[in-house]
This record gives sequence, C-alpha cells and structure tokens, in this order.
Amino acid sequence: MTIQLLVTDRNLNFLGDPIDGWTKLSVDLNFNAPASGSVTLPARPQYVSLLQSGRRLVVIRDNAIWCAGPLEEPQNFTWDLTTNSGYGTVTASFTDDLARVAGYVTYPQPDHAFTDQLTAVNFTRDLNTTNAEVIIRTLVNENCGPGALTARRIERLVLDDVAGVGGTRTLSTRFEPLLDACRTAAATDRLGFRTRQVGDEIKFGVYAPADRTATARFSKGLGNLRSVSFTLGAPLATSELVMGGNDPAQAATPPNTRVYVEVDAIDATTNWWRVEKLIDMTGTEDDSKGQLTQAAVLALGDDGPQASLATVTVDTADLRAGRDYGLGDKVTVVLPTGLQIADIVQTIRLEATPDDGEVVTTVIGDSDKTTSSAMVRLVRNLERRLGRLEAR
Repeated sequence: MTIQLLVTDRNLNFLGDPIDGWTKLSVDLNFNAPASGSVTLPARPQYVSLLQSGRRLVVIRDNAIWCAGPLEEPQNFTWDLTTNSGYGTVTASFTDDLARVAGYVTYPQPDHAFTDQLTAVNFTRDLNTTNAEVIIRTLVNENCGPGALTARRIERLVLDDVAGVGGTRTLSTRFEPLLDACRTAAATDRLGFRTRQVGDEIKFGVYAPADRTATARFSKGLGNLRSVSFTLGAPLATSELVMGGNDPAQAATPPNTRVYVEVDAIDATTNWWRVEKLIDMTGTEDDSKGQLTQAAVLALGDDGPQASLATVTVDTADLRAGRDYGLGDKVTVVLPTGLQIADIVQTIRLEATPDDGEVVTTVIGDSDKTTSSAMVRLVRNLERRLGRLEAR
C-alpha cells in the first residue's frame, strides 16, 4: 500500500509538505455523485495550517490520483486531557471536484447574469435532439466550465476528451440543480460522468459504464463477497400517465389544451399487475421533442419491480476495483442460494490505516439500502418536484 496526501489551493498549486502523520483514511467514490472522504491526524501546527477553507485534498494511491477535491469540513478538532493526546486530533472531511459542479443550477440563458434572465415564466434552456453526452458536456460548460460567465467558472475546470457515447436526447431545464439535469440526460443510456485531476487541470467527462457481468463476479466461493441482502417487491407503477400541455385554468389564450402520453412496462404488468401513476408535465406543450415520453421512461426506471440488492465486496488479487471494474459497471453477484444477480457498482470505498494497511470494498446495487434509508429517496423526489414547481 502506498498512499500519499497532498493539499492544494483552488488553482491546484501544491502547498506545504505531504501529510504523513495521518492515522485513518476513508474515501467513498460514488457513481454520478460527489465523493465523500475523511482523514484523521494529529493536530500538529504544520497540518492545521494546511487544512483551511478553500483548500483541496489530493489522495494518491499507488502513484495515481484516487480522489481529489475541496475540503468540506477542513477541521474537526478534539482534545482530551484524560487521554494525554498531546496536540489532540483533527479530522478533515473532503469530497471530489464533482461537488463543485453540484453547487450550480442551470440558467435558462447561461450567457446572461441571473438578474438579466428573461422574465417569461416558462422560458427554459432547450437542448434538442442531440447526443446525450453532448447535452451533459454543454450543461457543465455553460454553467460552470470554460464557456460559463467568468464569475461562475470553476478554477482549472476543462472538458475531458469526447467519448462518443449516448443516443439522441432532448432536454429542457430551468434553474434545476446542475447534476440533476446531467443525471436526467444520462439516465436512458446509463451514462456516467466524473471529474478527475490530470496535471494542473480538473477534467469533466462522460463515459459509458461497461458490462462486466462475465468477468467481474462476486461470490462466497470466490472469497470476494463480504455481505449481501436481496429483496424483491411489487412495482410502484407499470403504467406512467404523463399529462402535458398548457394548463387550461391559467392559459389566457390558446393553445390551452392538455396532451396525454402513456408508456407501459409490459413485462411488469404481465408478471405483477397494472399500477398507474400520473406525471404532471404542465408547461410542456406537446411530445414533438419526446420530452413527455422521456419523462415516462425515466419514471419507469424508478417505479419498476423493487428488486433491492445491497452488497459489499472486497478486493482480491484476481479482481480489483479500478483495474478490473469501475463505477457504474455492471457486475455479477452470486447469492449463497445460487441465484445470480447483475447490478451496477454504486460505490467504491477505500479504508486505510498505517498499521493495518488498506481495504477496498465495493457497494453493488443502486437501491435505497446502499445509501442510508428510504427517506433519502423520498427527500430527493420531493426536492425534484418542488424544483419543477418553483421553476414554472
């Protein structure tokens, strides 16, 4: 195990000496979401002086950058006389640079300041019939990348090489959390997006996770399956009923009609029963750009049969995270019952101490069980619904 910790300023200039006195390190890399990490070390003056607001932490593992991003909580200091702990200890919490991207919303007119946005109630930023990767790159470029207003640009952020992935999509967005808009564009093709530090640049890129179900396999027999739980429940909806058009109660002049689109999950209806859910897309006048249909397809992805897989695996010499599979890749888990389930790599976790070395585990499955609780999804759905209402 070779792990090195370095601190930089927001322009990626390295500050001070490497931090070599740490006692515990943990880093969670997450699929299409910011990382979460913490490091604990003695509160020596030379370390405390480095752990300041506006700084970044770079975790280098085996001579490659594992995670790099801003300090979210630079100092959590503790000292206790009874433990005779000398300087005391300080824990710093950090994330990756995708968290900076997550701090933005989508401007309908990204080339105008917020106070100069058009006042039309339903004016949106429309990205029509273009490649999903291009949509995501455009959103980031216009709102916080090199193409954004100077005041909104993230230091050293550039666009990574084009991967050429994703199908043709349409997206309309207005003052929506930037990563939510990116996830919407990525959902149909299950694309991934990430930031990575390369030299003195932060590169934002899009990629297509791989199907590694034949080569990345986890089971008790292979010795790389630490724990697993699996549940199967009925779908929340098998028929998504999308209501668009202008609201007849508010439209002063035509067109003031409704538009209706239905998308059914035939297999779920056959295997279970019909369950209908209404999706209100008031303000989207028609389905000519496929926006109503896309809303239904995305909803079916969340509302299908509730197969929840929560798995923790461990690295072995034959199968290692980052080398043999990555975030978003689809892998195979063989349950002790013999049932084989394919699901995506949601989190890759690195835990290390100088005495015990490192352990790399992987969380497979994007169910609520792999986060904290069902409340997480409830809150996220509520935020999305409120965001749509507020943006009208």
